[in-house]
Amino acid sequence: MKKLLFFWRELKATFWFIPVLLISIAIILSLSLLYLDNLIEYRPEGITQLIFPGSASAAHQILSTISGAMIGVAGTVFSITLVALTLASSQFGPRLIRNFMYDQLNQIVLGSYAATYVYCLIVLNTIKENDQFSFIPSFSILFALIATIVNIILLVIFFHHITMNIQADNIISDISSDMSKNLDSLFSGDVNSNLENARDVSPKSLKETFAYQKEISAEKYGYLRYLDRQSLLEIAKEKDMLIEIYFRPGDFVVKDQKLGMVYSHEETTDEDLEAYQRQFIFGKTRSKEQDLEHSIHQLVEIASRALSPGINDPYTAISCINHLSSIMSSLVKKEFPAPYLADEEGAVRVIADVLTFEGMLDAAFNQIRQFSRGNPSVAIRMMESLRTIYQFCHDDRKEAVTKHAQMILNLAEKSFEEKNDLEDLQRRSDFIS
Repeated sequence: MKKLLFFWRELKATFWFIPVLLISIAIILSLSLLYLDNLIEYRPEGITQLIFPGSASAAHQILSTISGAMIGVAGTVFSITLVALTLASSQFGPRLIRNFMYDQLNQIVLGSYAATYVYCLIVLNTIKENDQFSFIPSFSILFALIATIVNIILLVIFFHHITMNIQADNIISDISSDMSKNLDSLFSGDVNSNLENARDVSPKSLKETFAYQKEISAEKYGYLRYLDRQSLLEIAKEKDMLIEIYFRPGDFVVKDQKLGMVYSHEETTDEDLEAYQRQFIFGKTRSKEQDLEHSIHQLVEIASRALSPGINDPYTAISCINHLSSIMSSLVKKEFPAPYLADEEGAVRVIADVLTFEGMLDAAFNQIRQFSRGNPSVAIRMMESLRTIYQFCHDDRKEAVTKHAQMILNLAEKSFEEKNDLEDLQRRSDFIS
């Protein structure tokens, strides 16, 4: 089920899905309204004559105008979207393009204009008026007029949305919000509920209880985008075996590289290996679904570009640090999954490579610290952020935070030219003990 949800989210992230869906709905709706017009021969009277077309030529002209305008504006919307993608790629990094692809409003606006165009073409083709036969689809034309008004409103909303979306603060905030949602979903399960003392398990002693071992190799190269650990657990329980995984979502794997090992009491068949390999989903790019570091790397990339000599924008870097401190303050309170999965009887079935708080902290602050050499304002803000994170830390995680604070202090002592800046940073590092 989780794998199907992953594919569904990936489908919604494509730029073509919603436009094609809206065009399909427009085709069905046009045929339905034409069928209604054929059943009900409506002749406008009174004030309704001002709304419904009175002749086939008037209906033809209305639909021609609407369809021409819709396809023209659709081209404009597509061009504006490409400009936004180009700007985001050059200023904030090419890996952020996918975030704009996820934006459903862009897809809805483009799909709405294309769908209205297709709708008008279908209805336009049915208008007939001669000596033997006359057909003017009044209700279908009325719906086209309503759709046109809606599209004009959508265009205004789109212009506002796209101008807000290309602002650095909004892009950074959106990435942070997406990651906060992922935190709630990835850390909400009870994946280790069957193993109370999982972290004290000895992998070596577990492996020695099995007579056979078999290598799981990658069928293709690419980024590991999704790993169905729950399915692997169920398979391992059914076969009474142990599965060890060497990679986690976000890692890059080359073809035929060893993904893991299977330890069993009987010889593992090729069919079983294929079943294990199907639980690994690879792609050309990283995905945010199970890869928390991906969102952190996006924020780090924006900050690193902002600190480059060609841009020199410390305010954008500080904004990234602010959101990273918020994310890490939430992470420090989370219970990270143990590298072991057990069945209902408490038997360990899966050994996995998992995220750690220290690893996430390294991903968040290492590169920014390295790029902040000679930039006191960024280094001071990083120290303030670590101070904030430290306040939420349990004792076992304080060491990782103080390590990063000490590295920033060491960098400042070597690169700060102004003595007052160094003293300012040292005052903020008083939590290091």
